[in-house]
Amino acid sequence: MIVFFFRQLFQIEGVKSVFFGPDFITVNKESEVEWNVLTPQISAVLVDYLASGLPLITDIPQSDSVSSEGSEDDDEVVAMIKELLDTRIRPTVQEDGGDVIFKGFENGVVKLKLSGSCTGCPSSVITLKSGIQNMLQFYIPEVDEVIQVQDEIDEANIKAFEELEKKLKDM
Repeated sequence: MIVFFFRQLFQIEGVKSVFFGPDFITVNKESEVEWNVLTPQISAVLVDYLASGLPLITDIPQSDSVSSEGSEDDDEVVAMIKELLDTRIRPTVQEDGGDVIFKGFENGVVKLKLSGSCTGCPSSVITLKSGIQNMLQFYIPEVDEVIQVQDEIDEANIKAFEELEKKLKDM
């Protein structure tokens, strides 16, 4: 049933992406569609689903990449990075409908994946460099730089989107 809920959201013309967290749903729209057109449709889908009494999110096992919790294999620097992400950075980014996922730390470089409303947001570079990088460097001197990384699925999606965009322009 949860798949049906998301399918209904994506059937609304102008919905570009949907991201959900523990206590929020973020809907990104196509630039040519106005929010005053989308909001009533999105609200109707959400209200109908909530009225059904079914849970929006069921117990889905979290992958290691989503959780920043430390493990026994983490060294002290990585553990501090993950703690700062979970306690100071992620909650702030999640308030804006996005998320930050720790992907690694190597040679002074913290690798993070931005998701949700952060994906493709013009302010994401500012958030990454001015916000996250500055905070990590302030508390953890071993951090030299913070970079955004994409996983294979993101790269494949970007490539497919660019190819589709090119085909549409050539029509």
